[in-house]
Amino acid sequence: MLATRAPAKINLTLHILGRRDDGYHELESLVAFSGGGDALRLAPGPELTLIVDGPTAAAAGDGSDNLVLRAARRLAERVPGLTLGAFRLTKYLPVAAGVGGGSSDAAAALRLIAAANGLADDDPRLMEAARATGSDVPVCLDPRARFMRGAGEAVGETLRLPPLPAVLLNPGAPVATASVFQRLGLAPGERTSAGAHPAIASGLDAEALLAALRRGRNDMEDAACLEAPVIVHALAVLSAARGCRLARMSGSGATCFALFSTRHAAAAAAAAIARQNPAWWVKTAALR
Repeated sequence: MLATRAPAKINLTLHILGRRDDGYHELESLVAFSGGGDALRLAPGPELTLIVDGPTAAAAGDGSDNLVLRAARRLAERVPGLTLGAFRLTKYLPVAAGVGGGSSDAAAALRLIAAANGLADDDPRLMEAARATGSDVPVCLDPRARFMRGAGEAVGETLRLPPLPAVLLNPGAPVATASVFQRLGLAPGERTSAGAHPAIASGLDAEALLAALRRGRNDMEDAACLEAPVIVHALAVLSAARGCRLARMSGSGATCFALFSTRHAAAAAAAAIARQNPAWWVKTAALR
């Protein structure tokens, strides 16, 4: 039995540069990952199967189109004689939440199949299968901080970031990414006029990184707030938390995050928010 984590993907920034002629939106995003997330196990064998359980399993579904199975099939198309097997996915992350849960699950499946078959981590067929599975899967294949660009297919080098104690919050409103993009209203070939992404290099200290992040933005935030107005309240709650340095939405929502200077401050804020909002999904995280 092989096992791995599928951590939450957090978009610290998300700049929409325009919409390509092929209909896909072009973006530039600095991505970091939590320590915890979903859990995926694989018993290698001749049949490809999937069982889904866990606190958020009901929303994830266990159908044949699950991204874990889709990723496995895309890799099998590229590697003759590939050993697959029985997957068991335990869902802890919220679904349709802007944290790339399904994409991270798919990337975790590719890592486990690679391990079961002796494929190198840098085997180009892994990235090919990731790109064929979904736009967020490539950046999740090696879940460490980096930029993603294009429609998600272009993945930058790993960035060394300072510790980022954070609170992750989802107010329980699923948000469809396609609906948020539709609200942006960009026509194929249209470019945006928003400012360029701030330069962020590996090795910045915490204050320099926070200053750069404040010059960034999430261009999907306003549209997502129209789609799910509770996001406005979630951001206000995080911004008002003692010690919050930056609050922003991740991805297309509805999950939001707040960055803090210390883990203690993040833990205290998370406990206070959870007490006042017991129906919300609230977690602390050390983003990397």
